[in-house]
Amino acid sequence: MEISAAGRLEVRITAADVGKRVSVRRLNEPGVTEGKFTDTVGVLTSWDNGVLLITRKSGESVRIAESSLVAGKVVPAAPARRRGPAASYEELARVCARAWRPVESERLGEWELRAASGFTRRANSVLPLGDPGLPLDGALDVVRRWYGDRGLPAYVQTATGAAGTQELLCAELERRGWVREVTAELWTGAPAAVADLAEAGTGGVVLAREADEAWLSRYQRKGIGEVALKVLDAGPSVWFASVPGEGAAPAAIGRCVVDGRWAGFAAVEVDPQQRRRGLATVVMAALARRALEEGASAAWLQVEADNAGARALYTGMGFGAHHAYHHYRGPEASTT
Repeated sequence: MEISAAGRLEVRITAADVGKRVSVRRLNEPGVTEGKFTDTVGVLTSWDNGVLLITRKSGESVRIAESSLVAGKVVPAAPARRRGPAASYEELARVCARAWRPVESERLGEWELRAASGFTRRANSVLPLGDPGLPLDGALDVVRRWYGDRGLPAYVQTATGAAGTQELLCAELERRGWVREVTAELWTGAPAAVADLAEAGTGGVVLAREADEAWLSRYQRKGIGEVALKVLDAGPSVWFASVPGEGAAPAAIGRCVVDGRWAGFAAVEVDPQQRRRGLATVVMAALARRALEEGASAAWLQVEADNAGARALYTGMGFGAHHAYHHYRGPEASTT
């Protein structure tokens, strides 16, 4: 907190600092028993009518009455992770988009409108990397019409928590009635560390360029059809891994897309009866070794905030959170 030469806390932020990362301290409301003050760090996304809106790294919006402030200052962007590959948000967003391509896309300025008959929000949402070329309200009208013409709800994918992410856009969407439905995190790590984890080797893993019926029988996503297969098979260099099981379905599966220096892991799933045997590690190690052979030196994956098992697994592999990403549903869309 900012402290004056006289030893007093000071508020050294104003409405002119909207868009900057700030740290503030406020008085707690009457009845709050856990301490007199609460500290909040995040991006100042608005300051209107005596109320500050601060968006935390997780995407959570915190409303703070100006009258409750006792200290505040602008702070540097969150420090880069000390381990794992250095990467900007925009680089990762583009790499992730290439690994999960829609069936149809259209440009709106620097935004990309993506559709794949409703198969996953990632392939059926706007990726807003830059200026749409229109005022925001006009751009969102175009987005709603574009998805409405395809019988789909309108979604915008945003991110928070790293340099260059979209806290201001998140706040503007919420102000217009868009609803955040899903929040997850993108984690980064090193494929070499993953490849070294399978002590018993990866000889039992079968790698293929396409997802066959056996692989799909283990994949838990609903609505697997021709469109879904196009999404799964698309990407710069796609690999599917399977560990044969006792029945028709594999005991474990995984997917990896190699794109330059990046290897993206997804769809790592294990037969519930075969869990806690290290099969997920074996699958990822086999995919990581293939990615290394193709020149990858960095890795990414996506994990939901409430998936404790996956988070523990990936932490043990050396992965760590880079940023959070969110899907906002337009106010005229119905929940699906």
